[in-house]
Amino acid sequence: MEAELHRDKLDKLLEFFKAMADESRLKIIGLVAQQPRSVDELAALLGLSGPTVSHHLSYLQRVGLVEARAQQYYSIYSLRTETLHAMVKDILSTKKLSRAVTGDVDLDAYARKVMAVYVPDGKIEHIPTQLKKLEVVVRWLATHFEPGRRYTEKQVNEILLEYHEDFATLRRELVNFHLLDRKNNIYWRVK
Repeated sequence: MEAELHRDKLDKLLEFFKAMADESRLKIIGLVAQQPRSVDELAALLGLSGPTVSHHLSYLQRVGLVEARAQQYYSIYSLRTETLHAMVKDILSTKKLSRAVTGDVDLDAYARKVMAVYVPDGKIEHIPTQLKKLEVVVRWLATHFEPGRRYTEKQVNEILLEYHEDFATLRRELVNFHLLDRKNNIYWRVK
């Protein structure tokens, strides 16, 4: 059910961006934002044929950006500002946008890829130099420390030595990434 909601939200965002990605449709939106207009009026203003304008208006109606009302022999189109405001609000809401586009994305794929290269057999072959890759390895190391438990520096070194000989660098990186904290040579897991 939640995957369907993500897919629906993503489809709506894609349709919105497709609608906005066409120069003629953008001009139509700008013109009907000024005042309601007919197909003939829009065609004359844009130098396009009536059927082309009708096609663009049909697309904009489908995504809910314009609406038509009958006036004598014509359909008069106007901007649906509430739809535009709702879409902008959704787009600018990082949390909503993030949920919509990451619903079917494997968020652990990068970490697995890094771990396969740097920690193929449960031991760190070499410490990554790239910050993002280092962060993945260091986050994995942090899971070897119990939350709430206090460790002496010697205990931290012994644990890290099981995974790589350069325990001093790893200990420093655990602190730098705010995964371990320390005071008076006592360490504890933060996250």
